[in-house]
Amino acid sequence: MSLLVLRQVSKRFGSLVAVDDLSLAVPPGEVHAFLGPNGAGKTTTMRMIVGLLQPDAGEILVDGCDAVRDGQAARRVLAYVPDEPYLFERLTGREFLDFTARVYGLDRATFAERLRECDDLFHLSGFWDRLAEGYSHGQRQRVVLAAAWLHRPRLLIVDEPLVGLDPRHIRITLDLFRALARDGGAVLMSTHTLSTVEASCDRVSVINHGRIIAQGTVAELSAGGDLEARFLEMTEGAPPLSAAAPPPA
Repeated sequence: MSLLVLRQVSKRFGSLVAVDDLSLAVPPGEVHAFLGPNGAGKTTTMRMIVGLLQPDAGEILVDGCDAVRDGQAARRVLAYVPDEPYLFERLTGREFLDFTARVYGLDRATFAERLRECDDLFHLSGFWDRLAEGYSHGQRQRVVLAAAWLHRPRLLIVDEPLVGLDPRHIRITLDLFRALARDGGAVLMSTHTLSTVEASCDRVSVINHGRIIAQGTVAELSAGGDLEARFLEMTEGAPPLSAAAPPPA
C-alpha cells in the first residue's frame, strides 16, 4: 500500500482552479519529486495533504488514514517542511524543538536522545539557545528540518527544503531523505533544482495549471535527453509524455 494516495483531488479559490482532478501515489521506499512552475499548484497540494487546506473534491490517504476525516491520525505519521521556515520569533531553537516534541508526545528521555541526533545532523548547538528572531534563513531551515525529523515520520512532505542551506547541509538533508526511504518511509519533495531531482529522486510528477501532466522516473521523463529541456517543453504546452499515467495505489 502506498504511504500517500491522492485520488481526483481538486481545490478552488473563487474562480481560480488551483488543483484540478489530481491523482498521485507515493509508495514506501520512494523519494518523489513534485515539479512545476510557480503557481502550478504544488504548495496548495502539499497544504491539503498536511491538513492546512481542505480539498473541495477527492480523497487524500496518508498511510491508509483519510487525511480529511481523520486528520489527527494522518498527521501522526507525517511531517511537513513548508516553503518558508516559520519559527516562533521569541523562542530559541531548542525551545521550538521542545515544543514540537511535546506536540508529538515524545517523552523527555526520547526527546533528549533525538535532540542530540538532530544536533549531530544539522549542527544546531552553536545557535539554538539564541532567539529565532536573530537566525539566518539557513539556520531557520535547519531547525525546521530538525523539528520535522524529531518524531521519525513515515511520510515527509517538503516544499523547497534546500533553499538557504549551504552545500554541506544540502548533502546532509538529501542523505536523510534517502535514509528515510531505505527504512520504508517516503518523501514528497517540491523543488526547482532539477540537478537535485536527477541525483536524489526515484520518480517525478510534473504539475502545470493544477494538473499532473507527466509521471515517471527521471530517465522516462527526460527520454534519454536533458531533464531541464523536457521540463520546459512540458510546461510550455507540449503534450504529456507517455509516462503520464498515474501509478497504481
